[in-house]
Amino acid sequence: MSTTRRRIGITLGDCAGIGPEIVNLALKSGRVPDSTEYVVIGRQPNCKPGEPTIETARAAATALEEAVTLARRGELDAIVTGPVHKARMYAAGFKFPGQTEFFAERCGIKNFAMCLTGGKITVALATIHLPLSKVSTALKQSEIVRIGLLLAEFLRSRSKNPPRIAVAGLNPHAGESGKFGREEIDVIAPAVEELNRLSITNHQSLFSGPHSPDTVFPRAIEGEFDAVLCMYHDQGLIPLKLHAFHTGVNVTLGLPFPRTSPDHGTAFEIAGKEIARPESMIAAIKLAVESTCSESCPSAE
Repeated sequence: MSTTRRRIGITLGDCAGIGPEIVNLALKSGRVPDSTEYVVIGRQPNCKPGEPTIETARAAATALEEAVTLARRGELDAIVTGPVHKARMYAAGFKFPGQTEFFAERCGIKNFAMCLTGGKITVALATIHLPLSKVSTALKQSEIVRIGLLLAEFLRSRSKNPPRIAVAGLNPHAGESGKFGREEIDVIAPAVEELNRLSITNHQSLFSGPHSPDTVFPRAIEGEFDAVLCMYHDQGLIPLKLHAFHTGVNVTLGLPFPRTSPDHGTAFEIAGKEIARPESMIAAIKLAVESTCSESCPSAE
C-alpha cells in the first residue's frame, strides 16, 4: 500500500451477539496501537441483542465478503473478524465449514492452516472441522508436514530464535508403541522426520514427537516448546481455551494478508448485558497489527 499508516478491517460478526460490544470496547480501550486506522466493516440490520435472525447471519456473511474484497485490492493490510454463529450462517447460504476455509477459498489458497495462540500456548491443527470419527482416516503425512512448515514460518515471524515445535500424537500415550493405534508409527513419526529434514536450522531439529497428548501442553506452558502441532480440532482448542480463554486468538496461516479473530463465539446469552469482555478482541487486533509491522512498528502497550 502507498501509505505507511496501516488499515485494519474489523467485521462485527453476528450483530445479535457480543461482536459489536467487544469491537467498541476494544477500540476505546487504549490498548490497541493508535498509529493504525481501524475500519469497521458491514452494515448492521435491525436486531435485538441475543436474538439472532437469518438477517443478522446474512449481514455477517456479507461483511466477510466485503472485507476480503478490500484486502485483495490492497485497501486493507489485515482483517480481524468478529464471531459468527455457524449454524445460522449455513442457513443463510454460507457454504464453508468456518471463516478459515472461507478466506482460503476466496484468496485461492490451498496451503493454509488454522492456528491459535494465547498466553504461553500456540497450536496449529492438522485437521480442522471434521467429525472425530473421520480424523484418523483424514490424517496424512503430507498434511502434517505442510501445516508444520506453516506453523514454523509463523513462529519465525514472531521471534528470531529457531522455533521448537512439539507434534502431538493422536491416541492415548501417543499410541503406546502401537498398542492403542498405529497412526503415530505409520503417519505422525514419518511426518516429524520429514519436517526435520526440510527445516533443520543450525543442525537443530525444530520438530519433536509424536508426544503424548496428555503431557505435551504442560511442557509447552513451562517453556519447553514454542508451539504444539495438534492432530484434531479439540485436541488443540481445549487446552488453549483452558489456559487463555479470554486472550486466545485464531490466526489463519498462509493467506496473502493477516487474518485474526477472537477465539470465542457469539455469546448470544450475554449480548447487550454489558458484561462481555474485550480481551480476546484486543489480542486479535494487536496480533493483526503486529503481523503487518516491521521491527520499527510502535508497541501496542
